[in-house]
Amino acid sequence: MIVRTLDEITDTDRDVKTPNWRSKRIVLAGDGVGFSVHETVLGAGTVNDFWYANHIEAVFVTEGEGELYDKDNDVTYQLGPGSIYVLSGNERHQLRPRTEMRTVCVFNPPVTGREVHDENGVYPLIRIEPDETAAGAQAEVQKTRVEEAS
Repeated sequence: MIVRTLDEITDTDRDVKTPNWRSKRIVLAGDGVGFSVHETVLGAGTVNDFWYANHIEAVFVTEGEGELYDKDNDVTYQLGPGSIYVLSGNERHQLRPRTEMRTVCVFNPPVTGREVHDENGVYPLIRIEPDETAAGAQAEVQKTRVEEAS
């Protein structure tokens, strides 16, 4: 079992910051569950071009409002709390938040946390084996929490 908080991830190597967005990688490939989960906050008024050519991404908006532009099909969608979009066809897309927008993103295959968007907004496909060290460390954290609660 994996239990993590955003506070545990903040300002670690799982907390990736750019001028336009900040992504906290809650679950990564090394956790061995077959997908990754991120909380991503996009800045108001930013324009963000992405293309996940090697991944399927689902994005659930929890706060904020903006637009999703499907560059492959020339369609614009309005987004707000409760909206979800799934890039099931690896669509090239652009996110344009009107307000700060908080999202929860799921990737398949999972990202490792080492990916960097290239000039087209693409993450390379990096495959790794589950990190037994990370699983062991998480078990130790859980054991400590249980002992502290007793």
